[in-house]
Formats: sequence, C-alpha cells, structure tokens
Amino acid sequence: MKQTVAPEIQCMLRECYDLHTAAPIPQTSLRAADLFFDRASLRLPSSDNIAAAMSVIDPIFLNSPLLRGTSLDRALDTELFCKVETLNPIRSFKGRGTELLIAQMKDNLPIVCASAGNFGQGLARAAARRSKFVTVFAAANANPLKIAAMRALGAKVRLKGADFDAAKDAARRFAAEQEAFYVEDGAIPEIAEGAGTIALEISEAGLMPEVMLVPLGNGALATGIGTWCRHVEPRTHVIGVVAEGAPSMRLSFAAHEPVATPAADTIADGIAVREPVLYAVQSMRDTVDEVVTVSDKWIVRAMRLLHGHLGLVVEPAGAVGVAAILANPERWRGARVATPLCGGNVTQEDTRRWLLPPARRPSGRVERPA
Repeated sequence: MKQTVAPEIQCMLRECYDLHTAAPIPQTSLRAADLFFDRASLRLPSSDNIAAAMSVIDPIFLNSPLLRGTSLDRALDTELFCKVETLNPIRSFKGRGTELLIAQMKDNLPIVCASAGNFGQGLARAAARRSKFVTVFAAANANPLKIAAMRALGAKVRLKGADFDAAKDAARRFAAEQEAFYVEDGAIPEIAEGAGTIALEISEAGLMPEVMLVPLGNGALATGIGTWCRHVEPRTHVIGVVAEGAPSMRLSFAAHEPVATPAADTIADGIAVREPVLYAVQSMRDTVDEVVTVSDKWIVRAMRLLHGHLGLVVEPAGAVGVAAILANPERWRGARVATPLCGGNVTQEDTRRWLLPPARRPSGRVERPA
C-alpha cells in the first residue's frame, strides 16, 4: 500500500528538532502549530525498517511470549493471542522503539522527553547503554513506581504540571532552553517501527489474527503494528483502544486532525492523552481501521481476568485490548484476536486496589478499596 502524507504535516509537526541532525529549529512560539520540522527528514513508518529493527534492538526486548490456547479463550469465547510485553527489564514494550531511536542518534546532545513512566524508562535505559544523558519530565502525580524506575536507570526526572501534557509542555521549553534533543513519543517514525516488531513476531509465528486490539495513547504502538499488518496481512483489522475518560485520539482519528480535550481522566495513565500528536494522527490514516473506547470499570475487570487466568500483573493501559472484548462480547465471539499486554508497572497499592479481593475487617465487615 502506498503511504501518503497530508500536506499540512509537511510543515506542522510537534517536534522541535530534526531527528537525523539533531539541529535546533528556530521557534517563536511553543504551540504545536508553530513547531516546524525539517521536510527532508519527514517520513511515515515503514515495514522495511520494522524488519531491519530486529537486528538493532536489544534482544532482551524481542521475541516476547505469545500466549494462546489459554483458559481466557473459554472465558471470553474468543481465540485470543496475548503478546506479553511485561517480562523485560522495564516491564514494557517501550524498550523496542527507544532502543531503535537511540541506536541511530549520531551525536551526544543531551536528551529530553516527557513520559508517564514507561517511555522514560525505555529512553533512559537505551541512553545509558550508549553513555547518553536523559532528562524526563513527568506529571507531579505520576506513578511513583515508574518515577523510581526511571531514576534507577540513570534519568534525571523533573516533576512538572498536573498531567502528562502539562509535563510535555515543560519538557519542550526546557529542551529549547538547553539546546537539547527533544524526543516526543508518537512523533518519530523509529519509535513506531520499534513497536511494530511486535506484529512482525506474531506474523512470524504464523498466527496473524483477524483483529488486532491495540492500546492507543500517543500512537506509536498502534501505527507501528498497523504498518506491519498492512504489509503482511492487509485483511487484519487494526483497532486502537482508548480509555473513555481520555478520548482525544478517538476524536482525532474521526476528524483526521488533532482534537484536544480539556482533561484526560482515567486510571490508564499510559494512554491518558489530552493533546494528540499530529504525526501520529496523520500516520493512523493508513495504519488504523477503527478506534473504540472502554471505561475504567472494564479495564479493571480485564486486569483481574488476566491476573486470574494468566497469573500476570498488567497495568491498566496494557489491559485495554481485553477490556474491549469484555465490553462488547457479542462482537468478538469466535473471532481470532491478538492484543499486546504492553506494560506491567503497577504499584503495590494499586495492585491491592485493583487485583486483590476486598479485605475483611476483624468485625467481619468487608473493607472495600477506595
């Protein structure tokens, strides 16, 4: 399938820097519409680069387990393939894209990004392996487990703003002031291509599904997986899944342009996007067929189901594919469906709250989680 780029994306992208030269681009405003990207470096994710990424990414992130034929099939009345991305050093798929990106950087500029936690861990680990320095901006209320993990991997973490997008604004400004290389998850093809290796591994197992249910946050995972599906099996229906309380990517997909929302209110911090990335929205045109929403209620039920049947602790964003099946069982009955369980960073408090049965007080009354 020929990949095309809408005209507006050729002059408006949310990146401050040319990926391949890392040269600062002059700016008079930090609004997304005023951040200009080097047209020569613009491209969409490609299947050739996804295939080549397999020889670049640290093997510890590759060939993750593909679970099938489990008791989940009976529970969901669906033939479900679960790609388990929680058993690597950062408990997330993000190491695939960050490894590919940092391996191709040609200089030693300091690196700046914003992250809810998993992307920052991936970037910090990949950078540390190559003696590069990373500063990660996260929201003041970010997951403390993820913050501690980023720091342990060598990143300097700055907590700024009330949510992820506010932290992202702070990261952009800091990168411009420091003349650092600003990396935005969802806005760079290498990140999506690294994530696309998940779909490549599924196809190499000879198990391409009818449907891919993919968590949809900044868009790199969905567009990477969609790019490979279009290449190897165009009939596979690629569906992005967003949280009901963070619908900006669903609205943007429908409008074919970024649509911001006033808030992103969901337990799924990894996909709690309020301001979509233009590059990702444009890339979705050729790689994603549909976007659906799930409520936090179904997300928690999916987490419990995965824990009960597979013995896995999966974070809310990683469980939304299964949540989509639970929320609309008739649609998926008997279908062959694949979903990446893309993260497993859950605090002990949240594990108790979401996964464990209610505790009983000495009086015999049940103490329900807040």
